[in-house]
Amino acid sequence: MEPGPCSRPAEPGHSVSGPAGAGSAFPESPLSVAGAEPGDRPGIVAAVLPAGGCGERMGVRTPKQFCRVLERPLISYTLQAMERVFWIKDIVVTVTRENMEAMRNIIQRYGHKRISLAEAGATRHRSIFNGLKALAEDQPDCKLTKPEVVIIHDAVRPFVEEDILLRVVLAAKEHGAAGAIRPLVSTVISPSADGHLDHSLDRAKHRASEMPQAFLFDVIYEAYQQCSDFDLEFGTECLQLALKYCHRKAKLVEGPPALWKVTYKQDLCAAEAMIKEKISQEICVVMNTKDEESVGHLLEEVLRKELNCMKVTSTVMDHTGGDIRNVIEQCYSFICVNVVSSDSQETRKLLRILEESSLSLLYPVVVVLVHCFDSTLVPLAQKMESLVWIRGLAKEVKERNILLSGLLLNYSQDEQKLQESLGQSAAIIAALVKERNSALVGQLLVA
Repeated sequence: MEPGPCSRPAEPGHSVSGPAGAGSAFPESPLSVAGAEPGDRPGIVAAVLPAGGCGERMGVRTPKQFCRVLERPLISYTLQAMERVFWIKDIVVTVTRENMEAMRNIIQRYGHKRISLAEAGATRHRSIFNGLKALAEDQPDCKLTKPEVVIIHDAVRPFVEEDILLRVVLAAKEHGAAGAIRPLVSTVISPSADGHLDHSLDRAKHRASEMPQAFLFDVIYEAYQQCSDFDLEFGTECLQLALKYCHRKAKLVEGPPALWKVTYKQDLCAAEAMIKEKISQEICVVMNTKDEESVGHLLEEVLRKELNCMKVTSTVMDHTGGDIRNVIEQCYSFICVNVVSSDSQETRKLLRILEESSLSLLYPVVVVLVHCFDSTLVPLAQKMESLVWIRGLAKEVKERNILLSGLLLNYSQDEQKLQESLGQSAAIIAALVKERNSALVGQLLVA
């Protein structure tokens, strides 16, 4: 039997450690934002995410909310963004009947919490109405709590932050309705019936309506209950319904640039680039020695100098792996230096710790194994032959979203040559971390 308007999925079998959003590359922001008074509280808040679209404008078979970005469905990023906000009690996602099972699998696979499903309608407004019904107390067998304020947000806007969510919620509590806006990028013109310019709008006097929007629940629910069939079929603007049927003038809140909506195929590439940028901001150098004169520490110093746009930390791999466990909460890039080339035991220990942390559940984790050698003592070909095990190991862990590659660092007694090798290593590491290119998995690169 398919779920009704108030269906809650089974609890996920696993999730990232800690509360929703723990280990996230996008940490929670504090509950104090510009325009909010110190004593302001959002009250009981829920969110409705319509996700019943077919992605016609994207020109692909898969609905855009289920298109993969870094091997993960786009909607999962949006759910994670909403889950990071602890004061959002319930999140209702409306999906079509045929995609209901796929949505359940996404919730299970990525450990999402506080998510309920409702069946989408034939149009955007009908889908939102179904989501509101799931939250209303007048629905039979409803286990959700009727909120004071409800947020409506698109499933394909994954970069929403707590700051703008709180500002629209507080504005909605005061005015009954509120929505994020952005300046118009292009001038809007009105064509005549015969295809000629009729008139244009003054771009400075108009704004683009964006998401999120927020409403007193009773206001928007009443508006939808009174809504005409024509509005339900052809309307798209929720703020207009609150004005038309409940006479509530929405407060408009200036939003950040990241509120853009993934609409076209090229937008997926832009979203991927933004996510890569966020999760590439920190590098952890893992060493098997505390010797400050070691190549590992020298490489760490060069990384700090050359990659000043990234945060570089370091830790020593002890026999328990305790130190590394303490630094992996927010880091998705690891440089493992001085691993014994003839034995993969230490490498496997690091990978096991990363797998146990469920770090790669949400984002691809880059691991670069740096092997140091003196080319005057060990021929390059011989060194590469001794590291063939990396290729097989990389193939194994790639299935768990860990991108493993090797780097041979030419360690010479010549100071100048060593500095050149360290500089080349830093450049290679930066490229691996920023690009997160799965095509380089298992490769042995030489500096």
